[in-house]
Amino acid sequence: MEFRNTGGSPARSGTVTFATHIIGALGIDWATIRSSQSLPTPIAAGATRSETYTVCVESWRVPLGMRVETQGVSAVWE
Repeated sequence: MEFRNTGGSPARSGTVTFATHIIGALGIDWATIRSSQSLPTPIAAGATRSETYTVCVESWRVPLGMRVETQGVSAVWE
């Protein structure tokens, strides 16, 4: 995922939060699991940084026939 600092000062810390949905066989959204990780800081003013994240969900939350989809991502930095 790519993070772009459009501000005038460096981003020194922050958190990225993922909203991973548990989807049933018929397309019903059964649950949303949120997880957070640190941003790849520092990010200089006007710079871009890329990072790859692994989002895990406990196997008992995803019964046979269901799937997971990360549908929402938000970031907060300072």
